[in-house]
Amino acid sequence: MTLRTARRFPAARRVATVFAAVGTAVAGTLLTAPSAHAADSDITFSAVVINKGKPIVVGTGAEIEVPMTYTVKTKVKLDDWRIRVYRGTFGSNSRGLAIGTIQWNCMQSSAGGYTYYDCDESLQIDPLMLPGGKKLVNSDATTWKTSGLAIKVGGGYDDDLLSYTTRLKRASVIESADASPEPVTKGKPITIKGTLKRANWDTHRYDLYGGQKVTLQFKAAGTTTYTNVKTLTTTSTGALKTTVTASKDGTWRWYYAGNSVTGAKATTGDYVDVR
Repeated sequence: MTLRTARRFPAARRVATVFAAVGTAVAGTLLTAPSAHAADSDITFSAVVINKGKPIVVGTGAEIEVPMTYTVKTKVKLDDWRIRVYRGTFGSNSRGLAIGTIQWNCMQSSAGGYTYYDCDESLQIDPLMLPGGKKLVNSDATTWKTSGLAIKVGGGYDDDLLSYTTRLKRASVIESADASPEPVTKGKPITIKGTLKRANWDTHRYDLYGGQKVTLQFKAAGTTTYTNVKTLTTTSTGALKTTVTASKDGTWRWYYAGNSVTGAKATTGDYVDVR
């Protein structure tokens, strides 16, 4: 087994490199949608894992990098290849997710007349700049499909529809998480507040998120594990407020488990000294 030289490509350079290999007739499919093309049985993509199998959670502005691993098996020489993540019907109307990739390394090996590349990459995702000049919208919080594109040495390319899917979710935040008073007398009440919001990709801001169950958790001083204390439902304005009795020193936090379209979130703990 040999180690293929690690390559780190910013989005623009990675895309430009593949453009040069594919040519102008096909290059647009890298930024917009997967092209319709018969798969070559001599080239296959497998073992795709995106974000370690967990949903991808995206906010409203910051670009993120998501880890991805996969294997390419080929009998023909390849100039380059990539995994594309898309939504919709495979073809010109699909939406692409990643604006580029960073290829950290690919381990190369050979067996049975095939060459194998076990690759470690990162997808670059910008909610304000999807391929084709598009932006994330709320309906994008769903299941996304994958395809593999391989560019052959000497010309030609191959598209391979893959069975692997990944889930995209809207980020959530809990603001103004606060436990007071600090310090507090043992046996006296502690009031904990917070406000739940989630990313709105249609407007690219965070909106108040009502009607959601959020759990108050406590970690006693000298321990490492949070325990559930009680579960509340956010008001129509996303507000959280509850009172507990001070019994021991420790840290309080809110935990939102998320749902099918919204990512989970735990606040930074607020330590309260009980005297």
